[in-house]
Amino acid sequence: MGNSALKTHLETSQKTGVFQLTGKGLLEFPEDLQRLSSNLRTVNLSDNKIEVLPPFIGVFLVLKSLTLNCNKLTSLPEEIGKLRKLETLHLNGNRLQSLPASVGGLAALRTLGLSANRFREVPAGLGMLRHLDLLDLSRNRIQTVPASVGELQAIEINLNQNQISTVSPEVSRSPRLKVLRLEENCLELSSVPLSLLSQSQVSLLALEGNLFEIKMMRDLEGYDKVSAADVFSCLSVCHLLEQQTYFPVCLPCCVCLLTVMCSLSSSTWSASLPPRRSLPEAWSLVRELHLLAWDHDGDEGYVRLCSSACDHVTWRE
Repeated sequence: MGNSALKTHLETSQKTGVFQLTGKGLLEFPEDLQRLSSNLRTVNLSDNKIEVLPPFIGVFLVLKSLTLNCNKLTSLPEEIGKLRKLETLHLNGNRLQSLPASVGGLAALRTLGLSANRFREVPAGLGMLRHLDLLDLSRNRIQTVPASVGELQAIEINLNQNQISTVSPEVSRSPRLKVLRLEENCLELSSVPLSLLSQSQVSLLALEGNLFEIKMMRDLEGYDKVSAADVFSCLSVCHLLEQQTYFPVCLPCCVCLLTVMCSLSSSTWSASLPPRRSLPEAWSLVRELHLLAWDHDGDEGYVRLCSSACDHVTWRE
């Protein structure tokens, strides 16, 4: 990329606080970005050929989002820990094998994307990230889920497509963990701690593609507490809506929810919906949803669409 083109991007970023330069074959992190350190809030340099993240990354004290997917990074500088306002860090598709201890200083971090790197173990020190919502370590070379994961504050941990054969029972102690994805690993049924089913906060445990059939889990203690992965995304809508906080996002999912409800037997429905409900109770809740959605959103078209779907539902007993 020529200097004039880079200068144009820098001038735009000075006004917007956003610097995005993806797929341009950049070999290094632009040094001139330091001039914008006082107001730069978003940086996206994905799909380039950057091998080194320079120490001056620590000067971007107001940065909230840093995306460096699909580059050639093999390490991160200790100075990254100075980004105390950083909320999103995407480093998917690089060559990372470890993280510096200073990452624990990212006090505001909510999303950490480390998919498709070269990690052989879950990085240490992530328990210090008190506001972490999502940790994505899928598509790495991790072989075990250690006891330290039980100290993480994450709501969702994605460990799909690794080489995991053991899971520590201590993982069930993770205080906020709701979604644990372990699909396409090397787990035997005996390697799944029963405490994850009966003593944890986990409501979605995704285990498809391991060394056992999912139906073998039905006899395990606590199985009825954990939602089946393939229907959770729709069934949980009903529970979320009951909390009366997710209407704008989840209302369009109502038709999908009803479709899934129609395709399930009553026994599957009762075991999968958190909290457990009978079919009449679920029906009543969906009806109430429409009235609440009307009050909250006022979108007559949406409500009519969902109500029409309700009118055509026939329950399978």
